[in-house]
Amino acid sequence: MLVALYRDAADDRREARRHRTPAQQAIRLLWLMIRWSPGRHFVFVGDSAYGMHEMDRFCHRHRRPLVLVSKIHPEANLFETPPPYRGPGRPRIKGARLPKPRQAVAEGGRRRRMTVAWYGGGTRRVETRTGAGSWYKKGEGLVPIRWAFVHDRDGTHRDEYFYATDPAFAARRIVETYTGRWSIETTFQEARSELHIQTTRGWSKPTVLRTVPCLFGLYSVVAMLYASLPRGRSVGAVGWPGKTVVTFSDTMSAVRRWIWAEGVFAHAPDGPSIQKLPAPIREILYAALAPAA
Repeated sequence: MLVALYRDAADDRREARRHRTPAQQAIRLLWLMIRWSPGRHFVFVGDSAYGMHEMDRFCHRHRRPLVLVSKIHPEANLFETPPPYRGPGRPRIKGARLPKPRQAVAEGGRRRRMTVAWYGGGTRRVETRTGAGSWYKKGEGLVPIRWAFVHDRDGTHRDEYFYATDPAFAARRIVETYTGRWSIETTFQEARSELHIQTTRGWSKPTVLRTVPCLFGLYSVVAMLYASLPRGRSVGAVGWPGKTVVTFSDTMSAVRRWIWAEGVFAHAPDGPSIQKLPAPIREILYAALAPAA
């Protein structure tokens, strides 16, 4: 788990410190992952804040271990690769202009219908249109990409434009990779509500740098412990009509119950006496302790 502290641009100016955008912070963390894990392949999924040319260039330079999947602006400037240099004169920077993603979709062309994995773990019937080209930014050069337009056939979600820095990615893979990032949003929401990640009482720099990474790490530890619980031990969930999934609060309760039963009472001096209690009484005891600590 890697966590970087983002500082507001106004604070950086006031303290004469170099400002780094969220994308620039992400580049630093990705660089560390690549260095620490040679031989591994990473797919980085970010929202529109990370779908920028600077991030694309970094991923293209390290394209063997790293691919970016994000949202692309419908008016992105796309070009063919420049033709081979034949002289005289300066070599061309880019080739012929290609239709922008929105223009290519408006001009028609074959759309593929498919059912893809969607936000929240479900599926969705969509139409896709895809294209490839090199994204150009003046003074920064070209980055090869493949973009994918997605239209929700059920009409409940707006049209989207996604892309990958690996042109070999198919439209289905691009869409399903991006929609799989919904777990990131739920992680942020649950870490705030259950671990109080934004309401810690410490405000000093060392406290902030230590507390937030530890809480994010704790989130992962709880999820892994819950997944490894013995059969029959993943209990303690709170039910309500229509609920079909396990929430993070459910996993915390189950892990805490297991810690109390197997880690505390099993080794306490009075542990055997706890086991002698009637099962309903033990359940009441565990149910009272699990949400509290």
